[in-house]
Amino acid sequence: MKNYWKTLGGCLAFVILMAGCVLLYKKLSAGYGTDSNLEIKGQVQESQKEDSSEAPDFTVENSEGEMISLSSLEGKPVVLNFWASWCPPCKSEMPDFQKAYETYGEDIQFVMVNLTDGSRETKETAKEYIDEQGYTFPVYYDVNMEAAYAYYVSAVPATYFINAEGKIVAAGRGMLDGESLEEGISILNTQ
Repeated sequence: MKNYWKTLGGCLAFVILMAGCVLLYKKLSAGYGTDSNLEIKGQVQESQKEDSSEAPDFTVENSEGEMISLSSLEGKPVVLNFWASWCPPCKSEMPDFQKAYETYGEDIQFVMVNLTDGSRETKETAKEYIDEQGYTFPVYYDVNMEAAYAYYVSAVPATYFINAEGKIVAAGRGMLDGESLEEGISILNTQ
């Protein structure tokens, strides 16, 4: 009979502990919204060097092997996206970027930067993925990781919205859904 009461008391304590954990989780997670991971200008600034609103310049390879710098694209707003073909969230957001490119590609530069480290990601694997999916947006290859270092990219995907004057106005950490991408583009269009 003593074992019965010990077991019952242990089970009751476990249930109380679990209920407390659930309530604590709900209270602590209430402040974290899941609807958008788009950060508007002021929140982006802490991750940038010196003049935090200036978009750092970098040089990457285009699909023809020519070196292109971000500064050479000034004059139009830029959607800058860092991605890799081995990254499931990157793959999930690509259809939204393709749709946005088809809609805004004449007014906005889309700079889809592949993190081409030469081992986990090569130009061949990236090109193969883009061709298989039928994406038509411009792809650039960060073969020296210059762009990734300039933007402190430690995880992909990462997206930056840069206005025509070369200022970062918003950024997305992690996968952007279509709505968040549209929100970033609308910020560019109001600049």
